[in-house]
Amino acid sequence: QVQLVESGGGLVQAGGSLRLSCAASGLTFSSYSMGWFRQALGKEREFVAAISYIGGRTFYADFVKGRFTISRDTAKNTVYLQVNSLKPEDTAVYYCAAFDSKRSGSYYVAHDYAYWGQGTQVTVSS
Repeated sequence: QVQLVESGGGLVQAGGSLRLSCAASGLTFSSYSMGWFRQALGKEREFVAAISYIGGRTFYADFVKGRFTISRDTAKNTVYLQVNSLKPEDTAVYYCAAFDSKRSGSYYVAHDYAYWGQGTQVTVSS
């Protein structure tokens, strides 16, 4: 059974930082690219960042603008999202997702991901 478990969310003031983690189990982590999405209240889920399963290439949404960094630790089956310079508009539930490298699709499209975590809430106060 595949599980993705996010942690690290919370309440932070504008300008603050958080480190989100996503621990994966039940899958061959090294064969999956990993992504982070977010969904604010009343809005659609949107792509935040992704990291490839080989080579560790990274991809970011334009709104990240150097504030966020995605990384992965294959030994720990964990993907991270370091979020800095947080803004109130970053308030959302953040989800990690696993992208099967054997299947076609786009890192930017939520529907193309095979597995999802339950999400972790990030709230940024002004």
